[in-house]
Amino acid sequence: MVTYVALLRGINVGKNNQIAMADLRELLSGLGFTDVATLLRSGNAVFTTGERTPAEIAAEIEGAITERLGLRIRCLVRTAAELRAVIDADPMRGKEINGSRYLALFLDHPIDQNLLARHDPRELDTGNVFLGDRVVYQWCPDGIMAAPGVTAFVEKKLDVVVSNRNWNTVTKLAAMLEG
Repeated sequence: MVTYVALLRGINVGKNNQIAMADLRELLSGLGFTDVATLLRSGNAVFTTGERTPAEIAAEIEGAITERLGLRIRCLVRTAAELRAVIDADPMRGKEINGSRYLALFLDHPIDQNLLARHDPRELDTGNVFLGDRVVYQWCPDGIMAAPGVTAFVEKKLDVVVSNRNWNTVTKLAAMLEG
């Protein structure tokens, strides 16, 4: 069995795309996933299942949400090792940061280098935006609302799906995966 984390995009924001975490846990258990646990109301779930690709699992979860809940929600899935790699590659490691102002923008696939050459998100906020493996890190020293809209830029210009989490959530998910 392999442990995974699912990151649902854009749920429980305002009145849109409401999914109770109990319903999400039930849906994931109904797909045959075990040890299902959720974190917060923002669509974070940890579970175990047989070894499959994260893309296969994401497609299965998206299909089940559409079929059973009538919502079209994108889902990104990472293995415990992939999430650990995001933390290990943290460009802000060792610096004093507020985890609620530091984002990991998880990408559904690697950035196309030709698109990146024309639309580099690091230019939006030099010194505060960093690229990783299927992740963009964004430090927002004045708060997320005051920071440049890197998520929208990356989705539009680099043709990827993004699901972002603040660093506090990322580290809590990692602890759940390792626990």
